[in-house]
Amino acid sequence: MSVSAHLSELKKKHANLSLQVEEAQRAPGIDDLHIAQLKKQKLKLKEEIERLSVSA
Repeated sequence: MSVSAHLSELKKKHANLSLQVEEAQRAPGIDDLHIAQLKKQKLKLKEEIERLSVSA
């Protein structure tokens, strides 16, 4: 897989996580820990995207 294809896939996953976070924040009774885990995953993806963007 090329770097650009990998970056594209990571960006799709990041966008998907953004939607999941938004939905979780709107849903009643969603555990704050679950939201925090989603945000942590999203941050890791963002950092990986930035790291690959600099080296590309």
